[in-house]
Amino acid sequence: MTAVATPSSGETIANKTFTYFSVGGRTAAELDEELSKRGPQMKNTGSRHPGATKIRFGGSVTYVRRGEKCYVGNAKVTVSTNIILPRWKYRRSASKSLGLIWDTLSSDIKRHEERHAEIARNHARDLERKLKALRPDRDCEKLQALVDRTTAAEVEEHDKDQARFDRVESYNFNERMLRLLTHRLERAR
Repeated sequence: MTAVATPSSGETIANKTFTYFSVGGRTAAELDEELSKRGPQMKNTGSRHPGATKIRFGGSVTYVRRGEKCYVGNAKVTVSTNIILPRWKYRRSASKSLGLIWDTLSSDIKRHEERHAEIARNHARDLERKLKALRPDRDCEKLQALVDRTTAAEVEEHDKDQARFDRVESYNFNERMLRLLTHRLERAR
């Protein structure tokens, strides 16, 4: 497992880790079967995927009373992503053509999952900015309820953006893989 933290003064804290699972198979069909059998299982669908990104938002909000009003004193949003990727046991002994297919596929899986992490980071930044920009209220409990609603709305937008990204990627998968394989074949010549 590899961990990457990207905290910076005044910025949302994002932590990213990588976890790998092994797949076997000595043919393209066997590789496909292994990915379907061993890939991470999605909680919402129960189906397995060749890669996944687990996302967890967190953070804290402080409230400050000045005079008659309650303000958001500070808002710090964190996002932790765990990218789960396949690692093929037989890559070193693979034929050149199967190796090319695997390298192309695994690279695309990693790119896809990295984009999920990026979407999460962007929403964490947006949420932090929105929380810091909330107008003060006379009642701290009402302001806290507004923080909760703002957070829930941003998380819902995040989920929609992630689902939209998956729909577009799924729709374009075959065309994208064909283009990537063609490009890699031309580079290999």
